Amino acid sequence: MRHAFPTVAALALAVALAGCASSRGLAPESQPRDANALEIQRSVGATSDAQFPTQAWWTALGDPQLDALVDEAFAGTPSLAAADARVRQAAAQAGLADAARKPTLGATAQYVGVMLPENIAGSDLGGNYQGVTLLGLNFKWSPDLWGGHAATWRAALDQARASEVEAQAARLMLASNIARTYIVFAQANAAHDTAEAEIARASHLTELAQQRVKAGLDNQVQLRTAETNVATARQQSQAAQQQIDASRNALAALLGKGPDRGLSIGKPGVLQASAPTVPGVLPNELLGHRPDVVAARWRVEAAGETVHAAKADFYPTVNLTALVGLASGHLSDLFTSDALLVNGGPALSLPIFDGGRLRNQLAKRDADYDLAVADYDQSLVGAVREVADAVQAARALDAQLQSANQARDAAQRAYDLSTARYKAGLGTQLDVLAAQRPLFQLDQQRDALTAQRLTATVDLQRALGGGLQIAHPIALDADASTASH
Repeated sequence: MRHAFPTVAALALAVALAGCASSRGLAPESQPRDANALEIQRSVGATSDAQFPTQAWWTALGDPQLDALVDEAFAGTPSLAAADARVRQAAAQAGLADAARKPTLGATAQYVGVMLPENIAGSDLGGNYQGVTLLGLNFKWSPDLWGGHAATWRAALDQARASEVEAQAARLMLASNIARTYIVFAQANAAHDTAEAEIARASHLTELAQQRVKAGLDNQVQLRTAETNVATARQQSQAAQQQIDASRNALAALLGKGPDRGLSIGKPGVLQASAPTVPGVLPNELLGHRPDVVAARWRVEAAGETVHAAKADFYPTVNLTALVGLASGHLSDLFTSDALLVNGGPALSLPIFDGGRLRNQLAKRDADYDLAVADYDQSLVGAVREVADAVQAARALDAQLQSANQARDAAQRAYDLSTARYKAGLGTQLDVLAAQRPLFQLDQQRDALTAQRLTATVDLQRALGGGLQIAHPIALDADASTASH
């Protein structure tokens, strides 16, 4: 063995070099994009004193009932249960990859009996039953000479971390959906109140029209017109009530409950829309706050590790096995010194010809890496765009709301003046109807703009990451973190 070792070593080195050479020309074609290359500061007016959202960002809307609904949803819904299960699944997969790179030791107890035919084994061995009892310890280990096993484990660990971040993303999405649905619920209630106010105005005008018809001052045309306005406002009130019921059902579903849970959701309070502000450290800091971007980055890291593992397959592997135990044909002799059994040694595996399997496997891993990079880059571009869209929408809606409020105030003054002149006999019902019509339209428009402005607030909080708290399900071991890449 001492004389044969140099020859075996030389052969192993030659094949290793051949395997390394066979992977030449294969490499990923892309690298993750630099986030700072996506300029956004001028588009959103980023400031250095702006902060990222807090973890409970929805509390800024200022409605305790909404806060309670989000807390209830976080206590357990099917969507969060599925996300948490995927985290445990990924963590277990990382554990399996970690276990595969470590030595194993197992115990065995076995009884084997055999009887060979005399016409095959002869009279000396054939025709006699022979039994052997075996007790032993099995040792197996494949040393990670090229770092492939550690790379596979790190890839699984990165995937587990991505799943952990995606579980946080599921919570962010759930909170966002509840907040957006709650805003729709609030808008429906506001629309209902607006329609009820219009019914009251139209009914009052109808009463005046009836009085003037009886006095012979107006005809039936004005009266029927006023009654039409009452019916129209009532239809709008009924439509708003339908939206209220649908929003309650949607909120109950988001909580993982049945529709009856929605019946106990009360009328929302006045929701607050905070001024849109963006931290000056964007877009680079999105890498640590935006869940989908963080998860995509972890998957890039995982894909890079699989490339390393695929390259390690081109090199020879060594498997160490050993069996130490006791074996005897008679149970009484099993624990004597003559029953000692030792078997084992190293086994060298050398990839020489594989029909292109290793090269195609590495090419696939390279393509997987390029795909992960593309997904990451797209997530980053999409995140920056969503931030800009939310900020610009919020600022535009603020201006529209200001104009709508000015128009509403002017319309109210015109209506009050027309009504006073009508009561005094100085104006006609047509003057009042003309002044009344913009009120209802402007109230509806203002309700819709308010809801859109609140939705823009939610969208901005989500686009900035919603106070992401990153947690790692598995910690790096010292030996793995220092392994070669």
